Amino acid sequence: MSDHDGDEGRAATDAGGSAHSGSSPDTTFAPDHTNIEYRIAYLEERLAARGLGELGMRVEAHGATVTVQGTVPTAQCREDLLSAVHEELAGLAVHTDILIAEVTPPGSPEELS
Repeated sequence: MSDHDGDEGRAATDAGGSAHSGSSPDTTFAPDHTNIEYRIAYLEERLAARGLGELGMRVEAHGATVTVQGTVPTAQCREDLLSAVHEELAGLAVHTDILIAEVTPPGSPEELS
């Protein structure tokens, strides 16, 4: 019975060794660009559903880095957008360029001459 247990242990070691040989470990840690594109698409869908992407938000992959650019109407929208970006793209390098549109009326009437 102990010989049989030893064989199972050896088989598990061999299987473990096979799983770690070749190029498998390298691909495990390499960024999956398909996954990045999927995560970007999900983020864009989420932004559209919340109305955060209505002013032309652009989300683009550049290798393993994601860039988010656009304009939002308020500071609260910017915070909501950044929160969604960090949740959906956690673990990725993300660069943001989010502007807040000036939507307040002027303080005094404009005089035309």
